[in-house]
Amino acid sequence: MQFGFIPCVNSIGNPIGNPLMNLHGIYSLKHGYVMTKSLNTCGVFPLLYTKSRRNCVSMSTQASESTSIATENTGMRANFIKNRVIQDLQSGKHTSILTRFPPEPNGYLHLGHAKSIVLNFELAKEFGGNTNLRFDDTNPEKEDEEYVQAIMKDVHWIAGEHGLSGDTPWLNLTYSSDFFQKMYEFAIELIRKGLAFVDELTPEEVREMRGNLTTPGIESPYRTRSVDENLELFEKMKNGLIDEGKMILRAKIDMKSSNMNMRDPALYRVKKVAHQRTGTEWVIYPMYDFAHCLSDSIEGITHSLCTLEFEEHRALYDWILDHVSVDCHPQQIEFSRLNLQYTVMSKRKLIRLVEEKYVNGWDDPRMPTICGMRRRGFTPNSLYLFADRIGVSKAESFTDYSVLEDCVREDLDHKAPRAFAVLNPIRLVITNWNKGQSDVFEAPIHPKRPEFGTRKIQFDGDVFIDGSDFMMDPPGKYFRLAPGRLVRLKFAYVVKCDEVITDESGNVNELRCTYIPETRAGQTPEGMKKVKGIIQWVNASDAVSATVRVYDRLFSVPEPGKNTEGDFISDLNPNSLSEVSAFIEPWAGSILNLKSAEPENALEMKSTIDQDSNENPILFETKAFQFERVGYFVRDPDSEHSNLILNRVVTLRDTWLK
Repeated sequence: MQFGFIPCVNSIGNPIGNPLMNLHGIYSLKHGYVMTKSLNTCGVFPLLYTKSRRNCVSMSTQASESTSIATENTGMRANFIKNRVIQDLQSGKHTSILTRFPPEPNGYLHLGHAKSIVLNFELAKEFGGNTNLRFDDTNPEKEDEEYVQAIMKDVHWIAGEHGLSGDTPWLNLTYSSDFFQKMYEFAIELIRKGLAFVDELTPEEVREMRGNLTTPGIESPYRTRSVDENLELFEKMKNGLIDEGKMILRAKIDMKSSNMNMRDPALYRVKKVAHQRTGTEWVIYPMYDFAHCLSDSIEGITHSLCTLEFEEHRALYDWILDHVSVDCHPQQIEFSRLNLQYTVMSKRKLIRLVEEKYVNGWDDPRMPTICGMRRRGFTPNSLYLFADRIGVSKAESFTDYSVLEDCVREDLDHKAPRAFAVLNPIRLVITNWNKGQSDVFEAPIHPKRPEFGTRKIQFDGDVFIDGSDFMMDPPGKYFRLAPGRLVRLKFAYVVKCDEVITDESGNVNELRCTYIPETRAGQTPEGMKKVKGIIQWVNASDAVSATVRVYDRLFSVPEPGKNTEGDFISDLNPNSLSEVSAFIEPWAGSILNLKSAEPENALEMKSTIDQDSNENPILFETKAFQFERVGYFVRDPDSEHSNLILNRVVTLRDTWLK
């Protein structure tokens, strides 16, 4: 049986829940909205409803019988937050889920934020709900429109169904500054109730009188001011008549509380700084703890997901909402933040890396920033896979960087087309090849994706091989090319190295070899021992040149600064970036030379493999190529048509494995 439901709207007039979304196949939602300012409702509910503090309650017996939420492990893996959502839906506390991702627009997002983005958007999506993107813009000194735009792009890229080419994934785009007037009114309400006062202690005095974990705090001498005096002073603060640092508005809670956040915390301060959205309209700004919970409530958020450092702040979150006239009281739930080895995610440390030019900007592919990972060639799906693999818990731990790299490999292995490329190339000339002779070999574009078709590789007897595939004096069990040894050029012929041409310094310039015609395309003639070594190559006459940026981990130790008295800079990996010359297969080069091949552009990439007709180009699911035996690579935005620059996304195997 299906029931018609009408989505409620929150107190800013936006619908809570997507009326087109199906909740586990149970609800068939109709268009239309009902205003519920008088209710504390957080979700979508039947036409019959009742008032209920903090809950959205169905009055329909039939509806309650039909709204059981599937508890099988579908969607994201089971975790304590998902279990809480299931309980809230089953109990009728909520009938729809609305989460939010609330970044501060004062920097670029990093991998830790990616974990939160995936959690908020996927949790809501799994239960037929939605997610808001809200900017907590309450600190105008450090905020900038540049960060706003960058954050919107990052969230769109990760959470959008089709990356940057699809619709934005959030239900509403909001700002805490949208609610400044309502927050001011809530502050007035607390003053009128005798629960907030204007304090004139200096910041130093406030800290001193706050006490510590073993010593109770001391009440401010201004705590006993009358309601009228507090209202008058707060009005002066609002009107710009009070200098910065002279007065703050504090909550009147308990200076003896064991929770330091409850010792009369600051709610408002004077900041005579123009705001990036509201200009000079306001000179007082709410503190984060005050703005956070009220913004959640105004938007009708059901579950407010935060990292563990906010666990001690939950009591204040609840206290504020319990003492002002709000209709919705969200549930704050905390989870452990991401700690990833071989990198840093402290905003202070990242700023130092950028400002002191240890990296080349916020989007440097070695950075853990989302824009840096996107430029390097990481995919949204690999970040989802990573978030799922590390899970959600309250336990603080460090995740090895190899887990992230494995997720990237796993995603790209299935999607990335294959091609030949050689780094630090060495020329190899077949001396017994007839001049003017040419051969063409056919190779799969992807060994496990026959629908991708095949590519044609020309062979003229003059090729480049990878510099790592030749050694003058190889060790035992070395099966690649060396003087007097045989090796197979993949898909082509077995060749033998007869002569090595070097320069005055002993560097190898050219290898002169002979080929065995009977070994064409993988054949082994009768009586000949099968050659173990197989290497890639690129035909010299049509090879596409490129500069390859070989990226590695930014730091050389798992926990930068741990063993160097906090000096994380001394733990930087000196080999985190190197540039090498390369030649790549022409069909891959023709695609990578296109601006549309950059990761910033639309997700799908067209190939023009069919050399006879371009009527039915193949669409790949990623911008990355797997260069066989080398790794995964993408085009860098610094590229120009005459100067192709590629970034190594990740190696084919974990090179850090001990």
